[in-house]
This record gives sequence, structure tokens and C-alpha cells, in this order.
Amino acid sequence: MSNRPIRRIAIIGTGVIGASWSALFLAKGLEVIATDVAPDAEAKLKGFVDAAWPALERLGLAPGASKKRMTFTKDLPAALRIADYVQENGPERIDFKKTLYRQLDELLPADVIIASSSSGLTMSTIQAACEVHPERCVIGHPFNPPHLVPLVEIVGGAKTSEATIQRAIDFYSGLGKQAVRLHKEVPGHVANRLQAALAREVYYLVAEEVVSVADVDKALCWGPGLRWGIMGQVLLNHLGGGPGGIEHFFEQFTGPLTAWWKVLGAPELTPAVQNKLIAGLREEVGSRSIAELEAERDEVLLALLEARRKFEKAP
Repeated sequence: MSNRPIRRIAIIGTGVIGASWSALFLAKGLEVIATDVAPDAEAKLKGFVDAAWPALERLGLAPGASKKRMTFTKDLPAALRIADYVQENGPERIDFKKTLYRQLDELLPADVIIASSSSGLTMSTIQAACEVHPERCVIGHPFNPPHLVPLVEIVGGAKTSEATIQRAIDFYSGLGKQAVRLHKEVPGHVANRLQAALAREVYYLVAEEVVSVADVDKALCWGPGLRWGIMGQVLLNHLGGGPGGIEHFFEQFTGPLTAWWKVLGAPELTPAVQNKLIAGLREEVGSRSIAELEAERDEVLLALLEARRKFEKAP
């Protein structure tokens, strides 16, 4: 695989994730060629980018960054014709993915990486449809919204080359993303599995009437959530051990920690449990709309990103 400069990104699928990727790539000074067959896709994409642009300006645009560097077409081959990199954001249906990847594999030059935003499907399954160059297919799974949240998970399939994986890591890292490499394929990758594990216990505690929805959310975002926005679990355990570090943490807390593991819940999301969660959520949200909640989330997220950037730049 050559090291062709990556300047033009083909975005396939311009829903929430594809639109967010588009905004990020534009903010980093890249050219975006977007394609989607939905009737109102172009208008929605432009609306999303316009709405996201002030936040991206606040974080700092790359030289040459411009919303005018985005074009839209419903013609997939036309979108691919000049692409240096493909970010695919299609539906999470394996039949759809295989049909699409077979087409992409036939249309694209061998040195153009095809990265999927898929959160659930494995690349080994997807790339099985590629008969020409399956080695250039990789998962590049972002965390929503990709234009703000830095995380991207990189994992190859059985036929993905090491060169592809490393090039994808270098590309995303060069955009300021925090790339995490998975050495094995697992359903849900890493971050979603962590979320799923936590959600299981949250839903259990509410189902068992240990705590209300509002209070379990409060316990998360005003307790461990604040720390998780700064450091990961293992590093926080290291601090939890005091001067003795993680070795002392394991000496002190292995017993209680493993005892709690044995009594963690495994709730069933029955209609009754779902209704309890929904009712609690409605009470917590009150009159705030989805748009208002998203704006609140993004404003606090921007402040955290700015704070982290200041710390990282400090001597």
C-alpha cells in the first residue's frame, strides 16, 4: 500500500455519524465528497455542518478549513473517483455492507483505505465480500458526536493488513483523534462494551428500586464520571492506591471489588422495566427538548476539551 497523501475524503452515508465526520474533516482542512441516496440528505448534511461549525471554530480550525470544500452527489462512483480515503457510515445490516463493500472494492484504487464506522459488525464479516483488495478494509469506529468526541476505535478483520491499520491510526491521530487499537475483534468493540456493562448495572439498580433514574444519573456524572473525563479506570486505580500505587490498590481492594462483581445485576429489559426507566427519565428531563439537552452536553464537552487542551499544552 502506498502512502498517498490523504486530502479528499469520501463520506458514504450522511446520517448523524456521517455528517459529524464531514464537519470534522472540513474543520481539519480536508475536502469532503459526500454521498447518500436519501431524498433530503444534502440539505440535512449542510444544516448539520452549519450548526457544528461554531463549536469547531472554538476548538480551532486548520489552515484552509472551509465549509465550501464539501460537495454532495447521489452518484457513488462519482464520489469515489477522486477519494484518497473512504469513511463509510451505512446502515448496520450485513447484507447492505457486503453489497456496498463489493462495489467499493471494485471501484477504488488499491491504495485507498475503506474505513467503516460500524459499531457492531466485524470487519472480517464485511470484508468477506471483497475479492480484490480486502486488506485495505478496516473499522474506524467513532464515538458520537465524532466532530467533538476524540475517540476512534481501530480494528482490522482477518484479511486486513498491518499497513492499513497503522495508516488509519496515523491518519486519525493526525486529525487530533485519540485512536485506540483493538488486537482482536469483539462485538461492540471496547467503548460500547464498557457502556453496556455500566448500563446493565444502572438498569438493575433502577429495576430493583435501589435508586431513581435521576439519582443514578447524578451518581454517575457527579462522581466517577467527572474523574473518567480526566483519566481512565486503571490509571484512577493507580491513584486510588495512594503512594503505593496500583500494587497497594490491589492489596487493599481486590477482596471487596471481586465480592461486588459476584452480586452485580443482570436485569431483563421487560416492558415493565423499560416503562420504569422511561418514566424516571421523563421526570429527570422535565420540559427540556432533545435539542436543548444536546446543546447542554456539547457546551460542557467543549469546556472539558478546552480545559484538557490547556493542560496538555502547559509546560
